[in-house]
Amino acid sequence: MKVFKLNSGQKQVARSKRLAAGSSIKISFHILLVLILSPIVFLLTESCTSKNSKDKTVGTQDSVIVKNATDLSDYNPEPALLVTPRNPAPGEAFRIFTAGGESILKAEIFVMGSNGKIQPTGSKKGNEIPYWRMDDFAAAEAGKYKAILNIKGKETALGFEIAPQKTVPQKGVWTTTRSWDNGTELLYSAWINALFGNSNEQTSWAALHEVTRDKERNVLFNHLSLGEDDANSKLKVVMEPDCADNPFFLRAYFAWKLGLPFGYHLCDRGYIGKNPQAGEWVTNETSPSKSNPVQSFNIFLRILMNGVHSGTGRTALDTEKSDYYPVALERKSLLPGTVFADPYGHTFTLVSWVPQTKKDPGVLLAVDAQPDGTIAIKRFWKGNFLFNTSEVVGEPGFKMFRPIVWENGKIKLLTNHELTNSSGFIPFSMQQKNMDRETFYRVMERLINPKPLDPEDALLNLISALHEQLQMRVKSVDNGEAYMKAHPGTVIPMPSNAKGVFLTGGQWEDFSTPNRDLRLLIAMDAVLNFPEQVVRFPADFDIPALSSPEKMKEKVQTLLEEKTNELTITYTRTDGSKQELTLAEILKRKEAFEMAYNPNDCVEVRWGAPKNSAERSTGKRRAPASQQKTMETVREWFVKRLHPPT
Repeated sequence: MKVFKLNSGQKQVARSKRLAAGSSIKISFHILLVLILSPIVFLLTESCTSKNSKDKTVGTQDSVIVKNATDLSDYNPEPALLVTPRNPAPGEAFRIFTAGGESILKAEIFVMGSNGKIQPTGSKKGNEIPYWRMDDFAAAEAGKYKAILNIKGKETALGFEIAPQKTVPQKGVWTTTRSWDNGTELLYSAWINALFGNSNEQTSWAALHEVTRDKERNVLFNHLSLGEDDANSKLKVVMEPDCADNPFFLRAYFAWKLGLPFGYHLCDRGYIGKNPQAGEWVTNETSPSKSNPVQSFNIFLRILMNGVHSGTGRTALDTEKSDYYPVALERKSLLPGTVFADPYGHTFTLVSWVPQTKKDPGVLLAVDAQPDGTIAIKRFWKGNFLFNTSEVVGEPGFKMFRPIVWENGKIKLLTNHELTNSSGFIPFSMQQKNMDRETFYRVMERLINPKPLDPEDALLNLISALHEQLQMRVKSVDNGEAYMKAHPGTVIPMPSNAKGVFLTGGQWEDFSTPNRDLRLLIAMDAVLNFPEQVVRFPADFDIPALSSPEKMKEKVQTLLEEKTNELTITYTRTDGSKQELTLAEILKRKEAFEMAYNPNDCVEVRWGAPKNSAERSTGKRRAPASQQKTMETVREWFVKRLHPPT
């Protein structure tokens, strides 16, 4: 297979229209997604053989559908076991990683050898589907062993050998020794969950390899016994993906470690009216450029970066020549490892579901990568997980990697019709085809929060999230200001169109904040409109019997005012003085944030300081007139709370 490199690639809306549109497109964090949509709920499931998806109203069947989509009572896959390292050496401790249903958590696990039973020395467990456990075992002498999982008398066994390390012949970048099946997919999902476990929205890493070099996180740390994940090793895995690459890097890393097949398609980028098209398929059977397996893998990843881009995840949902396939919006389908490809080129990999409690809303967490290689945890909400099927390039949504199987010495991709309920894989589904975006968010919110939310708790969580978002913006704006002060007289070039403003690289990407500010405006809308949502959709809230939606609206409105006047952020003005702003003050200057993303403007302008105010008096630097004119033309996207097509 040949490997080659791809080149990296209306009028101003009236304020009255914006206000009118705002009520129909309110965007919020996950705790409010349920509040902003019509009371009609659509079917969550559809036959995998359907070619076109049409939303169907279900009226009073709403609760039944939600229950069916979130029901995990029958989740009990056959357990899958993995011994790591791949070939433990005599005198080397090892681990057994197990994935499956909830029953594995209380099951007995042990190792049988010629000298009898060996018990684990320690255990770590994951309490969401797929459930997993990681059991540590002390070093043992050379010989043949069997790892045994005993669930109420039913045993699942895996044979392995402890022996001196052997040189394994390498065919291609790595040798394919097995197929993807239900067991390896289960292990992959559990590995993703374990790798990013105990993380939240404040968690980030400078590069993906920082995560895989953490032995406590990475079950597959040095699985090949090559020192491949040792930070002090001369030859180690280096992974610095951007957003489109990140899911592929994770999948390739896991496949390399376990001898599984891996591949990706070279795609074009498509355009409005034409989905991205997949071309040549590049696999791990490509001839390696280095004999050392770690070097060969690193080079393969660099080649992959040139072949995978923002269009790769947005190929047509029904195409079979693709790296991903679409899945249903159901709890059992959206496992860790599932990829979300948005309409504008960004991708996320699901890592964890935090269940809803009486006090706190549920949370769906994912990991993404940025152009600078940073890896960070993000939560599902309408500002992060953008979804739209109208006037976008390609077909976005939640998708799984298309399984690759190894048959008669050759590898092949499974077809859509092979990905059925009985296949052992997450079934293929066209449910998301042409799905209205508000339907999409309503369905997702019902998965994350099946039960009505306490309105006061929901509001406090939302305000807290907005506060955190503003605090992160302080750092971003300060970074830009520090650069401008270090380079007096510098004017950072600004792209000439909306697409460029949101996507261009270089200094503009490093120091401007259009994407952050668009999401900030979305969050502001959510906070300000929350009280009205309580009245519009009372069934979505846990309102006390002695109260009413109108009384609850008044109560949360008072709480909103109190809390936003209590919380503050502080930024540094041009003269070095500190400026404190309450959230209430920031919300009042919301419109200013439609034009506050340009690093060529002084920090006071970027925080919306009113003209002729004392706060504004210390900031004199302004973006060139030509850039301000461009910003006015781009402003319509901020007014509409939409990202331009890319």
